[in-house]
Amino acid sequence: MSEEAAGPAEATGPDDADPRNRRLWTVAIFLTMAFTGAVMQVRGAVLPTLEGYFTVPEWQLGLVAPAGTVGYLLIILVVGSSAGRVDVRRLIAVGAFVTGTALLAMGLAPSFLVFLGALIVQGAAVGLFRALDRPLLSHFYPSVRGRVYNLYDGTWAVGAALGPLAVVLALRAGSWRFVYGALGVGVLALAVAFRSLRAPAVESSEEPLTREDLAELVRRPEVLALLAMLFFVTGVEGGLFTWLPYYARAELPAGWAEATLTAMLVAYVPGRFACGALSDRLGPLTLLVGVLGLLVPAFAFTFFLADGLWVLAGVVAIGLLVSGVFPTMMAYATDAAPEYSGPVNALASAVSAVSVGGVPALMGFVVGDAGAATAMRLLLAPIVAALTVVVVARVAEGRREAREAGGTAAVDD
Repeated sequence: MSEEAAGPAEATGPDDADPRNRRLWTVAIFLTMAFTGAVMQVRGAVLPTLEGYFTVPEWQLGLVAPAGTVGYLLIILVVGSSAGRVDVRRLIAVGAFVTGTALLAMGLAPSFLVFLGALIVQGAAVGLFRALDRPLLSHFYPSVRGRVYNLYDGTWAVGAALGPLAVVLALRAGSWRFVYGALGVGVLALAVAFRSLRAPAVESSEEPLTREDLAELVRRPEVLALLAMLFFVTGVEGGLFTWLPYYARAELPAGWAEATLTAMLVAYVPGRFACGALSDRLGPLTLLVGVLGLLVPAFAFTFFLADGLWVLAGVVAIGLLVSGVFPTMMAYATDAAPEYSGPVNALASAVSAVSVGGVPALMGFVVGDAGAATAMRLLLAPIVAALTVVVVARVAEGRREAREAGGTAAVDD
């Protein structure tokens, strides 16, 4: 396999042929991931402003989340399932260039319809990058994959936390459009950086995904548990990312609404590092039973009982707890099928995209009919469903371990 065509994959060893090139790729990937987090969270923070600026009803505001995931869903499935056969440098550079251009178009949009159209293009371009970045890091750092994944997801959280703050600063400077202009220029600079780098020198052991392989992969208990739990939990995250500032306007003092989303996302950073450390000690499923078990009362308190600044405290607790679910489940499923790290990443990202885009859209109708408080409270149902899934998976894992231990003891006898 040539260097240009080499895909991200399970590694046979670190890319020591050129450590400097590997480090430059890592820095560029991490920076782009930070921008990706900021871009995603800017959408929710700017939503209340877009409502008045373009004079659109709540149900149309709910289209912002699915518009960002329509193209993303298709692209990440196609590219992720072709891992090992694509030109990594070219696709990532193209994805960054189109993302930056689409962000500039969103900042210049004369109407809400044009804004949504540019958002669809931007989401598709991000799909090119997200299909390749995590598997590529997996190849670069096979012996410390867990640590690198946590740093990677922590970088997303840093950018995501800064996104709503950037909206606040842009509004104080005079227009929400400034934040999209700044993000667009930053991502275009990274596109130039990717194009200037030499292709990563990787030798891939990644298995291309056939239709039969896909059916077998999805039937694996670890992958089934991953997809089911991510569908529920990322839907909750999507609802919070999109509607939390809107909800907070009625619950918190003036000026605190956008800061609420920032506070939740800041809590993602220590939450993800803590989950990374605890996962090795407790095991991923045991950890997730505890995390989701605590998330249920934290969510109920925040949206059923709390008022004033207690809402802010509850949101921070939710951020700490929910932050580690995605990376912990990704590590669990990838360990079960390391030869399909790209497809597992693509399937998980696709399911997450459907949920992140679909749940906020449905919430838009609830917000219009019954108010934001009712919409937020309904999110408790998928959290309980996710807890049920992980408890069932943990019980099944315990039974498998018991059978394996019994079989080993019989052989020893």
